[in-house]
Amino acid sequence: QVQLVESGGGLVQAGGSLRLSCAASGRTLNTYTVGWFRQAPGQEREFVAAIKFSTTNTYYKDDVKGRFILSRDNAKNTVYLQMNSLQPEDTAVYYCAVDQTILIVPSTRPSEYEYWGPGTQVTVSS
Repeated sequence: QVQLVESGGGLVQAGGSLRLSCAASGRTLNTYTVGWFRQAPGQEREFVAAIKFSTTNTYYKDDVKGRFILSRDNAKNTVYLQMNSLQPEDTAVYYCAVDQTILIVPSTRPSEYEYWGPGTQVTVSS
């Protein structure tokens, strides 16, 4: 079992930044993929970014490339999502999730991820 807890969400003005954290417990993330997803009201949950913990290879949704940056801290078993140049359309609940399957390229489908955190709200005002 892997337990995940997100933190760092909040209210920010357009153009601002937030750093989300995803802290894992129960197992180390050594070989797993950690993904970030978001869900806006009335919308489906969508892939945002993912990092393969063993390689630090990162993958991003097209519209966050260059604005969002993933990183990890092995000692803390934590993944971070630095979000810059935030826009109102980035407003959503952000979730981190773990996929135990070893893939060359992380899946972008929520159904492929076995463990999820409760989410953290990000609100960007215009």
